[in-house]
Amino acid sequence: MALAAPDLSGSTAFITGTTRGIGKRLALALADRGCDIVSTGKTTDEDDTELAGSVEQTAREVRDRGVEALACELDLRDEDRVDAVVEEAIDHFGEVDIVINNASAIQLANVADLPADRFDLLTDVNVRGSHLVAHAFADHLAGLDGAWLLSNSPPVVTDRSPGKAPYAWSKLGMSFITLSLAEELVGEDVGCNTFWPVTTIDTRATRYFGLGTEDDWRTPEVVADAVLEILARDPSECTGNSFYDEALLREAGVNDFSAYNLTDGDPAPMSAQMFDPEFERES
Repeated sequence: MALAAPDLSGSTAFITGTTRGIGKRLALALADRGCDIVSTGKTTDEDDTELAGSVEQTAREVRDRGVEALACELDLRDEDRVDAVVEEAIDHFGEVDIVINNASAIQLANVADLPADRFDLLTDVNVRGSHLVAHAFADHLAGLDGAWLLSNSPPVVTDRSPGKAPYAWSKLGMSFITLSLAEELVGEDVGCNTFWPVTTIDTRATRYFGLGTEDDWRTPEVVADAVLEILARDPSECTGNSFYDEALLREAGVNDFSAYNLTDGDPAPMSAQMFDPEFERES
């Protein structure tokens, strides 16, 4: 087994939600391959919060790997701020050839139980925020000789999601935007794809919302390794896909996923089945 280790030196990645969890792991994994990083998120060093992590802390850890980092406070609900940060990133690095929509809000609730302001938060951060980032970068990416726009969102395989419909709507919307952009940028050498974990991933949100136990979780490294498998491909040929992390890694020769598990055993495919109740692992 040899996982992809693409040489990303000379590339710059703009990643949303890098303060902790999957976003931070993505930033560090790409930095390990030589990629400069634009670290974005709402939590900064100046915030009085008990939450671990900040956009600056991630940037410092990126620089420790020998590449350049730009830390930018970013609230995806603020259109003007999104435009300003994208412009700052392009001005600073000259070009940004990898864009990853990772940041998300989450709340699992029935339609009857979710108030309008929480619905608006899910929609504004997830699908609207992903649209704002894609909109701000689309022309820039199309003008490059090979680029990527990836979203941390599930395949669109269902038309209902009882018990979590507002959250599902917002996450599926991220995929819909990304896959539609793949068609809109056909011929522009931009690979637009989604990626999604089969199992639940150990993050602050996972623990806060009690989405299973450690027996059900994998580390964010499984998602980062899957994303590297995408980035090792040709964006002109790899576009318009919705990938599961396990499928990407199995294709790379991974048969034993125990290194990603928090405990012994085989975590159930809870994340995949959240949006596709009929999902079954490859035999």
